[in-house]
Amino acid sequence: MPEFAIGEHDFLLDGRPFRILSGALHYFRVHPDLWADRIDKARRMGLNTIETYVAWNAHAPEPGTFDLSGGLDLDRFLRMIADAGMYAIVRPGPYICAEWDNGGLPAWLFRDPSVGVRRYEPKYLDAVREYLTKVYEVVVPHQVDRGGPVLLVQVENEYGAFGDDKRYLKALAEHTRDSGVTVPLTTVDQPTPEMLEAGSLDGLHRTASFGSGAEARLAVLREHQPTGPLMCSEFWNGWFDHWGAHHHTTSAADSAAELDALLAAGASVNLYMFHGGTNFGLTNGANDKGVYQPLITSYDYDAPLDEAGNPTPKYHAFRDVIARYHKVPDTVPPPARPAPTPSGALGDPVRLLDAPERWGTWEFHEELPAFDELTPMPQLALLRCTVEGDRPGVLTFGEVRDRATVFFDGDLVGTLSRDHHERAIPLPRASGELLVLVEDQGRVDYGPRIGEAKGIIGGASLHGEPLAGWDVLPFDLATLPSLRPSAPSSVTGAVAGPVVLRARIDVDEPADLFLDTGEWGKGVAWLNGFALGRYWRRGPQRTLYVPRPVVRPGANELVVLELGTMLDPAARFVPRPLLGHTEA
Repeated sequence: MPEFAIGEHDFLLDGRPFRILSGALHYFRVHPDLWADRIDKARRMGLNTIETYVAWNAHAPEPGTFDLSGGLDLDRFLRMIADAGMYAIVRPGPYICAEWDNGGLPAWLFRDPSVGVRRYEPKYLDAVREYLTKVYEVVVPHQVDRGGPVLLVQVENEYGAFGDDKRYLKALAEHTRDSGVTVPLTTVDQPTPEMLEAGSLDGLHRTASFGSGAEARLAVLREHQPTGPLMCSEFWNGWFDHWGAHHHTTSAADSAAELDALLAAGASVNLYMFHGGTNFGLTNGANDKGVYQPLITSYDYDAPLDEAGNPTPKYHAFRDVIARYHKVPDTVPPPARPAPTPSGALGDPVRLLDAPERWGTWEFHEELPAFDELTPMPQLALLRCTVEGDRPGVLTFGEVRDRATVFFDGDLVGTLSRDHHERAIPLPRASGELLVLVEDQGRVDYGPRIGEAKGIIGGASLHGEPLAGWDVLPFDLATLPSLRPSAPSSVTGAVAGPVVLRARIDVDEPADLFLDTGEWGKGVAWLNGFALGRYWRRGPQRTLYVPRPVVRPGANELVVLELGTMLDPAARFVPRPLLGHTEA
């Protein structure tokens, strides 16, 4: 069997120097029927390796579960990489960042507040070991020394930016080895002396993450690791977007020049990202450095391969650079063709507040619970309380995570947003029925707020007194597309949410589609039961990507949950993605 090792200056494959030319491709962000296409396009760009994170919370949404079906079939993904004649790098975390919900850590892990986050803490480590055991049962047979594609396995992820608990890193490395992983183990950190020292151990090969200044950053890495191959295992060739901000892009020429500098220095590289994919469903993460910033649905990342899997100018520029150092395949993927532009009228409204019992079951709580106190944890819930008083008051929450829309006797009062640090709103009358629709917009994926609770935190008060006696209705969004009105009906003009609408979309043959949400408010969309993700008129993203395998020839059913106000109840598809304005 092949042998892969770390040499004095190079990676060694069967004793010969081997440069890793890798591209990040997260299987959980790409429809599984498109994995082979994306892998082949990486090969045709001149890459020899595919890198992927493993998202713990995707595989284990509840304790004691580990889903490897469909789009989570890591075994199949690794086999496809091998079938394409490529190698693989696996980064199982347990923390992955990746702009993914909670950085990949399951929310249920932190129901117990005594559980430590990313440190040597017994309850946390017990859960981590159980998770990693499941991952390595898949990965170990695919190692290169067993005839598979896996060259490297990474321990943790940019840990030097978070902590310096060496016992924790040692426990992860030991469990990885005890589970049968024999290929070299790596760590990655931003190349500062402090992070490189805090984020690794002797016996783990240090790599760096950066997007520019290759010569200087590799020099810092070399100072902290005098021997062994240099590797930038996250070459940031693009960036991610937040709702309400601009769409990030980087110059193809500038990025290609940075890649050229890396290769000229003899370094191995992993492009982050080669193909970003999509935060389907409600899987996006968020940042909070004083202001809460949820990530958009698209993870296009301005990568060489765009969200729909089409080559960009950056793809061709990178291929040209790689060709100066290594042989590349003769053929390149064809350019993108305009997507079909079907349309349909949205109708058959099911109004959430008219009969909320259709959406779930009310649970009584004397004190208002956070989402994390509910089982299963919702990402959307309706809260109900009867208010009785002698004068109107100001409803005040401890903290809103992340968005609360307030209704009184069925009338909209207003919305409180975490990103504006809002937590109080005047009620119009002294007595009535209070309804609050609360949305988790994505858990923080980076920094000290990882693992924080969602929903209403710290309870509610009116006139400065605690407001008690709450009915809570968690929504199971997976079942939402199956809800239908008692009788068909049409809608015209603006439509106020929360409401579910549906439309028939006729398509001649399956193709990638781009759903234009520009005239809608805020919500979630499904096509044929597949959760496309969130939309928000706030932008910058205007279109939702629909993968070709989701589309059927003939009639397709689009379902939309509108939480705000839809200006025009029409479903339109456009020929190309609209990801918003750029900073320039």
